[in-house]
Amino acid sequence: MLALRYHYSIPRYLLSRVAAWLRPRHFFPRLAPLKLEEIPFSPPALGWVILKSRLCGICGSDLNLLKGAESYLLEPYATFPCTLGHEVVAEVAAAPPGSGFSPGERVVVEPLLPCRARGMAPCGPCRQGDYNLCEHFTQGRLAPGPLLGFHREAGGGMAEYLAAPPESLVRLPEALPDEDAVLVDSLASALQPVLDHFPADSDTVVIYGAGVIGQQLLRALRALGSRARLIMVARHPFQAELARAGGADAVLISPSRRELGEAVGARFLPTTLGGGNLEGGAELFFDCVGSKSSLQEGLLALKARGTYVLVGTAGRLGGVDLSSLWFRELRVTGSAMYAHSYFQGRRVRTYELAVELLSRPAYPRAGLLTHIFPLKEYVRAFQAAFDKRRHSSVKVAVEICRG
Repeated sequence: MLALRYHYSIPRYLLSRVAAWLRPRHFFPRLAPLKLEEIPFSPPALGWVILKSRLCGICGSDLNLLKGAESYLLEPYATFPCTLGHEVVAEVAAAPPGSGFSPGERVVVEPLLPCRARGMAPCGPCRQGDYNLCEHFTQGRLAPGPLLGFHREAGGGMAEYLAAPPESLVRLPEALPDEDAVLVDSLASALQPVLDHFPADSDTVVIYGAGVIGQQLLRALRALGSRARLIMVARHPFQAELARAGGADAVLISPSRRELGEAVGARFLPTTLGGGNLEGGAELFFDCVGSKSSLQEGLLALKARGTYVLVGTAGRLGGVDLSSLWFRELRVTGSAMYAHSYFQGRRVRTYELAVELLSRPAYPRAGLLTHIFPLKEYVRAFQAAFDKRRHSSVKVAVEICRG
């Protein structure tokens, strides 16, 4: 079968890191250890469902891998060579008896590989339904790796075929087209922090970063009934337009600290060095960027005992002034992928709720999926995903085979 494979190479990874520093919006296909190649299809485990990939989204974690921007500490959580892609819309090709699935059904794939997929007794988090925090991602019958697409045995969706455990699949309603279903993974990634940190109606909330995760986070809050004051920080005008369509009360494009402070109702306190401080501000700050500047502005834009949630993936963020963290007793936490949480008093599976929300006619999906490229044109796909400003890209997807 045809598959887009990433081959492990420390020299190329480090060179990609340098190249991305010099030209951060450019994809270097000759430098990246990517190859579109014919490989045999071999399911990694008995009892898994065989899937025919239809559409696969490009995730920010895929881009970070190609930019050499992933944390060195995460190296034990991936195995190579791997077939990329974990935002998968697929069709069941073959299903073992008792799986509950039949050939021809359309599904999305929750890509995590926790204890159950590894043939192990559940760890503490898995017993609680928090399998995104599984303690056995590097153990069991599978090679190390928390999810499809960064795993040498469990290949991702940028190939003609893949396999997944039956419990990882969520059926799609007939009325939900592939082009909308490919947004499920990004919505689930945004839903998890929303469900875990749902604001009060009287709160002021900052969503810092207007890429697909920030846009989905904004829409998830509104779709779940939040009446909080939602302030979106965007980089590009097209992102700002999408944020307004998604329900933002205010949209700021690359604001200064003083402008951000005014938007959240904080007082700007001039400083001789450091760019000024803020006093007062928002109750909740969702950082969908994961950069040094977003972390710094988040710590300053929060009022006393406010909550900062790191949603965007991040490694080293050196040079951040943490004085507000202790001075205002802030709460700082992260949000990793998706599993279960609570909604309207009931425990829900985040991935299933994402399918439900996207299936609602009123959910503002327009403009989120901006590009679809055939698999053989993966270079163009990654170029569009890398350079949002030039291509006005939000979610870019690769089409494998449909019809």
